[in-house]
Amino acid sequence: MDSLTPPALTAPVEASAPPSLPQGPVCVQCGAPALVNWRRRLTDSEFADHLALERERRAEVRLLADPQRTPPAELPLPTAEELTRIVYGCGTHAISLEAAALIHASACTAPNEADLPSCDCVPEVPVKEPLEGTAAELPAHWIPGGP
Repeated sequence: MDSLTPPALTAPVEASAPPSLPQGPVCVQCGAPALVNWRRRLTDSEFADHLALERERRAEVRLLADPQRTPPAELPLPTAEELTRIVYGCGTHAISLEAAALIHASACTAPNEADLPSCDCVPEVPVKEPLEGTAAELPAHWIPGGP
């Protein structure tokens, strides 16, 4: 029954350890684990890539749609003013809390070490929009000190 015996391996095969992957977001400057983040507008090429992906996704939705039903609603494509990208930073490459609360320009170089804890752009000022309509009446038991 020698024909059923598998041939002996000449050398044992050693399994190499898989490379360690980061556990979560990393700093865009140095690759260390991220501690903070802020938002910036997309660059022109990032926005073009996003639109291409969105058009491709919509084409797939139309292709896979049931022809016996009403076609899916065609919503307008997103604009550059609606999209942001998250930028991650470690403790060393963190911008200030006040700056991180704002949306930065697409060409912002943060977290550039030369500008820290600030950046080289003028962040957008948050818009203070009034709430639509009148304030809703809360139930009495939701108001502190109410019945």
